[in-house]
Amino acid sequence: MKPGSTPHQSEQPADKRGRWFSGTRKFTGYMQFAMEQLGSLPPGSEVLDIPAGLGQMTDAMRSIDLRVTPSDINTVRDDYAKADMDGALPFEDDSFDAAVCMEGIEHMVDPVLLVGELVRVTRPGGMVIVSTPNISSFYSRLQFLLTGTFYQFNPAIIRDVPPGVETDRFHIAPMHFARLRYLAMYAGAEVEAVGSDRYKRKALMPLYLVLHGVGLLWRRSLFFGKRASPWAERNKDLYRWMYSPQMLFGRTMIVVFRKRSDPSEQTGGKR
Repeated sequence: MKPGSTPHQSEQPADKRGRWFSGTRKFTGYMQFAMEQLGSLPPGSEVLDIPAGLGQMTDAMRSIDLRVTPSDINTVRDDYAKADMDGALPFEDDSFDAAVCMEGIEHMVDPVLLVGELVRVTRPGGMVIVSTPNISSFYSRLQFLLTGTFYQFNPAIIRDVPPGVETDRFHIAPMHFARLRYLAMYAGAEVEAVGSDRYKRKALMPLYLVLHGVGLLWRRSLFFGKRASPWAERNKDLYRWMYSPQMLFGRTMIVVFRKRSDPSEQTGGKR
């Protein structure tokens, strides 16, 4: 199956009730990046893995002595805590040292709620890692320019599912870095790092670099012009993150957040 395509029913995993949901059977590059970040946690740290999918991340985290709570709407494994990410998560505030959400937010009707919930259930100073298809990459920008659709977000293959149905709605919520960063900031977390798995369509790299150069002055005027000057220090970080090689060329956007120790603190005017 090609990346970004919708699995046929026979290729999708099924849970114990026979329901189908999208998911990968591989241990992917974005999972590996998340594991590298989680390696800084002390043994015994408590981590939420949501959506747990087929459990690859759960097993990898347990192999480095982390205490993992896998959660999903599917019932593939007996140790899964049932949770619908389009609602409040069934965990107390400050329950985990880290929360990992690999390729889940783009499936949500309400990604705003999900970001807030991931931060809520994480302890102050804890880590939140979110991965999602990278709609900011030059490949996705070219696809949008020519088709009006983002990479991995083809509305022609999405089922129209009515409200209240507990199911995998697939890729319905494209997420740009700036929006994800803002939602996390609003919920009480700050960006610590960004990453990706692999570059998309390397053969088009000469075209990407030409486009990157053509837009240089326009980009800098947006981020460092007079109207943006009150947030100059923050915008340096925004610019660095948004135009990093991972964001420009990567297939997957991975963002690592750190929950503020004092929820009342915000750095919106300083960073």
